[in-house]
Amino acid sequence: MFDKILIANRGEIACRVIKTARRMGIKTVAIYSDADRNALHVEMADEAVHIGPPPANQSYIVIDKVMDAIRQTGAQAVHPGYGFLSENPKFAEALEAEGVAFVGPPVKAIEAMGDKITSKKIAQEANVSTVPGYMGLIEDADEAVKISNEIGYPVMIKASAGGGGKGMRIAWTDEEAREGFQSSKNEAASSFGDDRIFIEKFVTQPRHIEIQVLADTHGNAVYLHERECSIQRRNQKVVEEAPSPFLDPETRKKMGEEAVALAKAVGYASAGTVEFIVDGDKNFYFLEMNTRLQVEHPVTELITGVDLVEQMINVAAGGTLPMKQEDLKINGWAIENRLYAEDPYRGFLPSIGRLTRYRPPAEGPLGDGIVRNDTGVFEGGEISMYYDPMIAKLCTWGPDRPTAIETMRNALDSFEVEGIGHNLPFVAAVMDHPKFVSGDMTTAFIAEEYPDGFDGVTLGETDLRRVAAAAAAMNRVAEIRRARISGTLDNHERHVGEDWVVTAQGARMAVSIAADHDGSTVTFEDGGALRVEGAWTPGDSLAWMTVDGKPLVLKVEKITHGYRLRTRGADMKVHVRTPRQAELAALMPEKLPPDTSKMLLCPMPGLVVKIDVEEGQEVQEGQALCTVEAMKMENILRAERKGVVSAIKATAGDSLAVDDVIMEFE
Repeated sequence: MFDKILIANRGEIACRVIKTARRMGIKTVAIYSDADRNALHVEMADEAVHIGPPPANQSYIVIDKVMDAIRQTGAQAVHPGYGFLSENPKFAEALEAEGVAFVGPPVKAIEAMGDKITSKKIAQEANVSTVPGYMGLIEDADEAVKISNEIGYPVMIKASAGGGGKGMRIAWTDEEAREGFQSSKNEAASSFGDDRIFIEKFVTQPRHIEIQVLADTHGNAVYLHERECSIQRRNQKVVEEAPSPFLDPETRKKMGEEAVALAKAVGYASAGTVEFIVDGDKNFYFLEMNTRLQVEHPVTELITGVDLVEQMINVAAGGTLPMKQEDLKINGWAIENRLYAEDPYRGFLPSIGRLTRYRPPAEGPLGDGIVRNDTGVFEGGEISMYYDPMIAKLCTWGPDRPTAIETMRNALDSFEVEGIGHNLPFVAAVMDHPKFVSGDMTTAFIAEEYPDGFDGVTLGETDLRRVAAAAAAMNRVAEIRRARISGTLDNHERHVGEDWVVTAQGARMAVSIAADHDGSTVTFEDGGALRVEGAWTPGDSLAWMTVDGKPLVLKVEKITHGYRLRTRGADMKVHVRTPRQAELAALMPEKLPPDTSKMLLCPMPGLVVKIDVEEGQEVQEGQALCTVEAMKMENILRAERKGVVSAIKATAGDSLAVDDVIMEFE
């Protein structure tokens, strides 16, 4: 076994690998750029080597710099994580030439399966059902449009060396094919140094289901069942679960055996994932094989009890798989939510900045389930514009799917993140969505259920009353505390009243509170009553309450006459006032937001790639105005309505902050 491993990556996956290596008694080496000098993975590792400036193409994916770090530290093996150099055969060859073990598959397997075009050809030769498409190289946008018409819209334009949603576009028209080809090509060159593009049919109403495989160098290979990854946005997975709520045992076995056969056909060794697209009749088609560890691997670990990183290291050291196929049973259910630095209220655009508060839920038991959180950040740390926007992967396990979902709901509600925009409210909303709860979803889930973006959650009457009752009870505790601090006034003891008016989401609820030693009973005007219990203390940012016998977790922020409360994807100002205060508050005029309708504001921190219009030019609704790049993704900003450009305030190459003015209209 190895004594020292270098992790050629950063962020949460580097931290994840370090944890397993530490448990195995293996020392670890981290590498870091200028932007990651104080990163968590650097702190966790036994050694750390600086490798260059923040851009990945000047640091993390420069093979010579990584090789220098290996030589400096004497690392015997390298775990590449995912992304960066994880599927780069030249890197694996460089390690082999240096006599350093690659904690991943053989070079030939990377070349065969890591390239999306080659992998499809091999799958076809092995009689694996594949999605119709054009596997050859595409020279220009005109050829892309021609091929798209031959295949038939909609089509998927994909980077051959792509992954993680980078370099992928769906096109429904010639214009979108032309535009998508160029954007995919640019992103592929920027992210992977390889701008080759291919096109395949985009299957409507699909489910994305993948099979985890493990193989060693002694001819043994197994599948660790499947993961459902259908909740995606911009072709990037957001929610994953294992097993799939859609598959039956027969289909699961067939997919698993096919995945293993494909792995053996290419001489695979290590952990890998065979991805399939599955239609409503459970017909499945090979998409690609990822010759690396997947982001969503924790859910597989939770239902099988197998540490995939440990097995990757074991295989790289020449070991034999310790399990056979019959040993791999499905135990319970696991769900993963990816927490991204993306603002759901701004079209999920990237958000960067300092994490002024970062308090994930404690790992371990929660109710009838278990919480796991894979992360690479810490409170006070910076979310950089140079890398992937992932903050953490929050996972929960339960003996069944409903328990895993309920555990996830409570874990999300107790996850405190402040200082940046993030998608936590959105994934919380998904956990409550009827389609997700029923398991009836496709890869079009987000596009279909949130066609106009995400504007937050409006709680139903039952949930809103529970929140109102909790707010009233919490307010009573705060009022009693204020009364004790203030003491007496004019020799009269201050009295905390029982009647209050709670307003939230436009609803006005008059309540009466009867308190006792164990909690409070909150009675509404219609006679309905809710029992509220909990140990919240004024000033606490998190409240674990029990309302009507059911748990309610609230993020709490004090505002005038009430609280900002966040739960289950809802973000509300909840005011708790005396009847007289409520009467006066109703007379206050509402403050109107400023008019920015004649401006194009930068929706995220980013770099202006190009300006597509000129001053004085008339633009039409939907016309491209400019392109802004952030976190390795190109974002085309379009005109919302017809107008004339009166002034352009930015030029290509400018770095902009959120809400910086790009251009103005007449």
